[in-house]
Amino acid sequence: MDLIPAPRHQTPYGTDDAFVLGPETTLTATPGAEGAARWLRGVLAAATGLPLAPVEPSGKDVIRLAVDDAVARDLGPEGYRIMAAPNSGVHVFGGSPAGVFWGAQTLRQLLGADAFRRAPLGEREWRVPTCQIQDAPRFAWRGFMLDVARHFMPKDVVFKYLDLMAAHKLNVLHFHLTDDQGWRVEIKRYPKLTEVGAWRERTKVGLRESPLWDERPHGGYYTQDDIREIVAYAAERHITVVPEVDIPGHSQAAIAAYPELGNTDVVDTSALSVLTTWGVNPNVLSPAESTLRFYENVFAELLELFPGEFFHVGGDECPKDQWRASRSAQERMQELGLEDEDELQSWMIGHFDHWLTERGRRLIGWDEILEGGLAEGAAVSSWQGYAGGIAAAKAGHDVVMCPQTHVYLDWRQSEDPEEPVPIAHARGLEDVFRFEPVPPQLTEEEAAHVIGTQANIWTEVMDSVRVLDYMAFPRLAAFAEVAWSDLPAADERDWPEFEARMRTHYARLDALGVEYRPPGGPLPWQRRPGVLGRPKDGPPPIV
Repeated sequence: MDLIPAPRHQTPYGTDDAFVLGPETTLTATPGAEGAARWLRGVLAAATGLPLAPVEPSGKDVIRLAVDDAVARDLGPEGYRIMAAPNSGVHVFGGSPAGVFWGAQTLRQLLGADAFRRAPLGEREWRVPTCQIQDAPRFAWRGFMLDVARHFMPKDVVFKYLDLMAAHKLNVLHFHLTDDQGWRVEIKRYPKLTEVGAWRERTKVGLRESPLWDERPHGGYYTQDDIREIVAYAAERHITVVPEVDIPGHSQAAIAAYPELGNTDVVDTSALSVLTTWGVNPNVLSPAESTLRFYENVFAELLELFPGEFFHVGGDECPKDQWRASRSAQERMQELGLEDEDELQSWMIGHFDHWLTERGRRLIGWDEILEGGLAEGAAVSSWQGYAGGIAAAKAGHDVVMCPQTHVYLDWRQSEDPEEPVPIAHARGLEDVFRFEPVPPQLTEEEAAHVIGTQANIWTEVMDSVRVLDYMAFPRLAAFAEVAWSDLPAADERDWPEFEARMRTHYARLDALGVEYRPPGGPLPWQRRPGVLGRPKDGPPPIV
C-alpha cells in the first residue's frame, strides 16, 4: 500500500478484492466527523468526478467516517482505524475529529496518486484495497517551520503548504513572521511595521559572500484578515499555527519602522533600513520599558489572531555588543541586579513568559533562551543541536527537537556540485529518515518532555515556491514519518523499504504539483549556477 507516513499496523488481505467507488457511493459522517467528510468529499469529488452524496446508505456502497470512543481509548485522540472490504464499504473511525481527518488522509493515499489531482483524467476504476489499518502518532507536535520574513510567500503558497502538511499528517505550522529582513503581519496600532518594515530596497542573491544582488524591491505582508483566513484554513486541517515574532535580536525591520526601539545611545537607529543581506545582525532591541510596552501591544493584537497555546518569541542569535556599549542598557542591568547581558536577555524573555502566562498562553523560543537562565514555564525549540533540548528537558521544560544537523531543510541535499546555493553539510533523504528526536541521554521521565519535533526551512536563498518545493521535498516526507510513525532505532530503520515506498509517493507529489528534488539530482532549471553558497565537507558534528 506504500503509505507515508507508515501506519503502526496494516493488514492488507493479499487478494484482488477491493471496495470500488462508483456513482452510487455515498460518504456519510457521524457527529464530530463532518469536517473530515467535507474535506474528503471535496478532494475526492474533484479528482474522481463522483458525487459521493452525503446520504445514509441503504447497502454496502458507502464510505463512513465516525468519531469512536473505543479508538480514543486504544489509540488516543489522533488515532484512527480503517476497515475496507467490498461487502461492507470503507469505515474510518477516529479517536477525535482530528483522528478521523488523519484516517481520511490515509484513505486518499489508498486510492492512488490520481486521487491527489484536482480534476478527473477520464474514466477509471477507483479501488480501495481490502485491508485493516490501525494508526496513531508518536509525537503530539509534528511541526514545519516556514520562514516568510526573508522571502515573503504569498497567501496561496501558505495554503499549498498547509495542504502538504495535512497530507503528511503534520499538525503545527511554525510561522516565522518577522526578522531583520522583513515584518510580515499587520499590526493596526503600529502601521509603520508594514508600511516601512515589510519592504526592503534590494536583496542579496546567495549568502553574504556572494557579490550578486537582486535590485528589485522585495516585500509583502499578511493583513489581519489574511491571518484569520490562514488560521481558519489550518484549523480545518487540524493544524495549529504558532506565530514567531523575534525578540530581542533579528529585529532590524521593526527598528527601521520605529527607531526608538533600538539602542539609540549607541547607533543612529533613524538611519537604519530593513536589512538587505543575511547573517547575524548587531542591531537589537533596547531593553527599555517602552520596548516592552510596544511588544506587549503587538502581542495583544496577535493573540486575537492566533488562538493556539504557544507563542514563539525567537530569542536566538542576539549579539550583546550594543548592550555592552549602551549606558541605558547598563543602567537597566544595575537597576535589575543583573550580572551580565545574558541575564538581561533572560530577563526580557522572562517578562514575556509571565505576560503570556497571565493570558493563558505559553512562551516558546530557540535554545538561546537558556542563556542566563530559562524562564519558568517556557518551552524550547532546540535548533543548535540536541544539547539545548537535553538541558531543558532535564530541567523539566518541554522541548521541540529541531536540530539543524538533521532537519534544517535549507541545508544542501547532496555533495553534487550542481546543488543550488549549497549551504552547510549535505543532508539527504536518508539522513532525515534516520533522524531520532529523543536523545538517549534522557531518562524516560525526561524524554516525556520532548513533546515533538519539527523541520525548519529558512528562505534566505529561496525566492520562489519552486525553490521552496525543491528544498522541502522529498525530505519533508521522510521527516513526517519520523514525527508520526513508531520507528526502530535510527540505525535499524529499513531504508530500502522506505525508498521503495517513496517511489510510489513521488507520483502523489507529482499529482499535487510539487517540484521536489528528483532522486537523481537537480533538474537543469533547479540549479543556480554562479550563485555562491557556503558548503561544508563531511558529515556535521552532532552536538
